[in-house]
Amino acid sequence: MPSLSSAAFRISLLCLTAALGSCGLFHKGPPPKATHVMYEWDDDRGPGEVSVEIDLSSQTATYQRGGRPIGWSFVSTGKEGHDTSPGSYKITEKMEVKFSNRYGWITDEAGNVTNGDAKPTTPVPPGQIYHPAPMRYWMRITHYGIGLHQGEIPRPGEAASHGCIRLPKEFVPKLYEVTKVGTPVKVIRTGAPQKKLP
Repeated sequence: MPSLSSAAFRISLLCLTAALGSCGLFHKGPPPKATHVMYEWDDDRGPGEVSVEIDLSSQTATYQRGGRPIGWSFVSTGKEGHDTSPGSYKITEKMEVKFSNRYGWITDEAGNVTNGDAKPTTPVPPGQIYHPAPMRYWMRITHYGIGLHQGEIPRPGEAASHGCIRLPKEFVPKLYEVTKVGTPVKVIRTGAPQKKLP
């Protein structure tokens, strides 16, 4: 019969092996790809109306209902030359699918993008097609075409749009569901450093 000390040693060795395995030291293959948290949402659906505040400095938005925080998300606003203007706005139009009349891209016959930053006035080479950019879950805030909508956020914390406020793909349906024509949207610039993710 093994002694108590040798049994304790084996148990300790098993625990150490399990711990090292859980740390990934014995993991075969590449480590799982890290994903960034793009939003948090906890709408209590209680009393009060929803409001939106977008901070151009941090490229984030915060959401409240009746003054209570209910979430935040990364956004991507206008890059240099297409700045999103600070101000107090209201949602004036909502459409589940809208196509831009200002921006899009051009593809060749095989569907490969040949110009990812085209306009309706951009010359289209023979055999190629211009595609207006889709803006799903469109929420207009200005008469000159600025709104919130689903879009790519290629580098969280950095501006990348043509002036609109892009929202994370998985999140925007949640916001669209609880906003309405008249929902206030405030765009500010705090001067705080941008919250960039690697």
